[in-house]
Amino acid sequence: MEARAVAKHVRCSPYKLRRIMSLIRNQPVPVANAVLDHLPSPSARIISKVLKSAMANAEFNYDTDPDDCTVAGCWVDEGVTLKRWEFRSRGMVNRIRKRTSHVTIVLSNEDDE
Repeated sequence: MEARAVAKHVRCSPYKLRRIMSLIRNQPVPVANAVLDHLPSPSARIISKVLKSAMANAEFNYDTDPDDCTVAGCWVDEGVTLKRWEFRSRGMVNRIRKRTSHVTIVLSNEDDE
C-alpha cells in the first residue's frame, strides 16, 4: 500500500522545503507529525498539511491506520518561477524570481511489504 499526497505551486522555494523534508524521511508518521509540529519554520506548516493529506488518503482510500505507516518517500521538485521586476536607479531594473515548489509525500504500510 502506498498512499501519496501532492501539493503543487507552493509559494516557497525548494531549498527551504528540502531542509525540512530531510528531517521526516523514513520516519514513522507519529514521529514525523511531532517533528513538524515543533518546528518554528513556515515551511514545516506546508509539509505538515501535505503529510496530513497523505494520512487521510491512506485511511480512506486503503482503509489502513495512518499511525502504522512510515514516510517511505518525500521529495520537493521545482515548480514555475514567477518573474517580477524591481526598478533601480538610472533606469535599470533587477529581476526578482519568486520560486514555487511541488511537494510529494508517499506513505507506506509495513504490513503490506
